[in-house]
Amino acid sequence: MTIAPGAVHLPGWLDTDRQRGLLAACREWARPPAGLRTVRTPRGGTMSARQVCLGWHWSPYRYSRHAVDGDGAPVKPFPPWLDALAREAVASCGPEGPAVPAEAYDIALVNFYDADARMGMHRDAEERSDAPVVSLSLGDTCVFRFGNPGTRGRPHTDVELRSGDAFVFGGPSRAAYHGVPRVRPGTAPAWLGLTGRLNITLRVSGLED
Repeated sequence: MTIAPGAVHLPGWLDTDRQRGLLAACREWARPPAGLRTVRTPRGGTMSARQVCLGWHWSPYRYSRHAVDGDGAPVKPFPPWLDALAREAVASCGPEGPAVPAEAYDIALVNFYDADARMGMHRDAEERSDAPVVSLSLGDTCVFRFGNPGTRGRPHTDVELRSGDAFVFGGPSRAAYHGVPRVRPGTAPAWLGLTGRLNITLRVSGLED
């Protein structure tokens, strides 16, 4: 389903086995060192969604190879199978979606949302590549607000992302503002065994050590 030029929603894209496997991987990645942390903003606030990074560590608003705002440990490696998964998702968008990038995906941001967590409108702007972003959802349904490249305000489209959904945005929508104004607690499939929501965002950094 095309939401905006270059932005495609793929409902139910991850089957049950893939969802279970991805959840198991997320639980391992969340362990220290360089595990799940609370992200602090430059003005002293905190993000309500907690995060762990793979490949490159993101902290507002830069990347590094160490968890500089966590325990300082080296960031966990980005597994090649996540690159393959991201490419498959982009290819699944078909001709209306963005092109599969030549570069390899090398960043994963894993965000955990409890019932009260939110994500304000923001752009993914610290990368030096315009390769499409791939977002994968596990657990509780959320309202995903997809906006425009020019402003945090309207126009925007609210999309319900359920467990197993993928959302890909690139091309003219690569720099669009987006956020999560609401999580719907208790909506995760019982067989998954997850309370809350996990979002795995896959990106191409375009960065060099």
